[in-house]
Amino acid sequence: MITFDNVSFRYPGSEDWILKDVSVTIEKHSFTAIIGGNGAGKSTFCKAINGLIPFYYVGDFQGKVQVDGVDTATANVASLSKKVSYVYQDFENQLVRPKVIDEVIFSPLNYGYEDFRERGQRALELLDMTHLADEYVWQLSGGQKHLVALAGALALKPDVLIIDEPVAQLDPAHAIELYEKLKMLHEDYDITIIVIEHHTEFIASYCQDVILMEQGNVKWKKPVHEALNAVEELTERQIHPPQVTMAAASQGQAKGMLPVTVKEGAAWFKAYKNHPRKMPKLTLQPGENPLVEFDFVDYGYKTLSRKRVPIIKELQMQIREGERIALVGSNGAGKSTILKLISGLLKPLKGEIFFQGNTTNKLSPEKLAEKIAYIYQRPEEMFIEDEVAKDIAFFLKARNKPDVKQVTEKIMDQFHLNTIKSRDGRLLSGGQQRRASLAIGLAMQPELVLLDEPTASLDIATKREMIAMLQQLDSQVKASIVATHDMQLVAEWATRVIVLNQGEIIADVSPMELFSNEALLRTASLVEPQIVSLCHRLNIHPIELSIEGFLNRIYLEEAASERFSEVF
Repeated sequence: MITFDNVSFRYPGSEDWILKDVSVTIEKHSFTAIIGGNGAGKSTFCKAINGLIPFYYVGDFQGKVQVDGVDTATANVASLSKKVSYVYQDFENQLVRPKVIDEVIFSPLNYGYEDFRERGQRALELLDMTHLADEYVWQLSGGQKHLVALAGALALKPDVLIIDEPVAQLDPAHAIELYEKLKMLHEDYDITIIVIEHHTEFIASYCQDVILMEQGNVKWKKPVHEALNAVEELTERQIHPPQVTMAAASQGQAKGMLPVTVKEGAAWFKAYKNHPRKMPKLTLQPGENPLVEFDFVDYGYKTLSRKRVPIIKELQMQIREGERIALVGSNGAGKSTILKLISGLLKPLKGEIFFQGNTTNKLSPEKLAEKIAYIYQRPEEMFIEDEVAKDIAFFLKARNKPDVKQVTEKIMDQFHLNTIKSRDGRLLSGGQQRRASLAIGLAMQPELVLLDEPTASLDIATKREMIAMLQQLDSQVKASIVATHDMQLVAEWATRVIVLNQGEIIADVSPMELFSNEALLRTASLVEPQIVSLCHRLNIHPIELSIEGFLNRIYLEEAASERFSEVF
């Protein structure tokens, strides 16, 4: 279906080649994952498939790309788009119509297909989105917008579907649903599917083969089991295989393939002996007085038809000093809305919000920003100036704070930004943008920091770096609140988890309690980390939240790995 023959590409004015002598083939009707660190060239590789490179993103282009026998150099973006549909990492930029149904039929309508409405309806049905057809796109959550972009791509009935970070904005349960839809499209409609994916658990369960990219090169293409069993090679490149694979690999040299799914992991570790232990007690002792308090808060918005849509309903909640709080729940549960209410960007329709005992209802966001830093879900929205260093200093200068230079330099050192301090933040990689946006927030010297999806679209190495940075916040702020779909972040970082469902709190628990409650996880559209699923399969209670904790709990009989290999 797709052939790269000695392809190289670099952007205008750049001395570095983003793609370097790439030669690889992707077969028809395959399901291929592309992996690699931020900046490896994954997105550039895919943009060469649908003609955006070199027709839209111009630059030095060498070699040859063919799609179903068509030389992309002799085609154009419009003609290639009939074969290749693309859902971009910044998918909101490809949404151009006001209503969902208008967006989904936009491409087939403009190609002149007589059945454009039927195509749009069918795409919505495939993704179980017919109930959103008449909604305005701006009213949707980030995850819902992502699905709208995918529906628009499917309406063209493509031969190839490319999705850059398919689950970055989706809650865990909807992420699984999306991959199940992709599996159906692949198996029932013979679509060739390519995903750029950092989550190796999804790759293990759904993909057939894997392409590893590094610094613009294709290092190899392998079947999925062989690819994810290259544990040492992947971890050297800061790519983490599935948790069950890492756990099995740590047991020493094994014959045959290591497990890559929970089902395979359960077979591998079936002959374990369990070290019993008691449920751990919380070591955190939060402060007595509330830092933030919600007192029967309601919030919603009006549609153009004047109908009010509720988002937050009679919310009561307290945040205390010393807490690391994760807000979790399905797309549209109200997580981002709560952060915006605390920051003052939104005002409650009913009830009151207190910060340090004072009502925020009459305070402006500018006033609240003196003590509350809100880090946006889209980090590029944090950049105002044309240099990172200027953005970090912006708040300090605007408020005439003392020691601007010293504070700015200290923050840049802390977040390892000195090498990119003169670059425009909007032109950085996703991981660099996340670090820079967090630095901008911390430069405000806040007492409370709010972060919306801080690990979205990050490779595993950058995600771990971000988690480490969040852990360092304890010494700089009184409390941290994160809205997230990242269950690994919840497991490793949070001390308290507030579970939301349709604008209401349905649980306020520790991470251990959350992941031990399978009924609660289902209700809130959450999915536990893979190592927790393995604990459930093996009846290990209390569960463990990390690979290290799991390995400390078990003894494995010597013959276990050999029996697994025979079964596999």
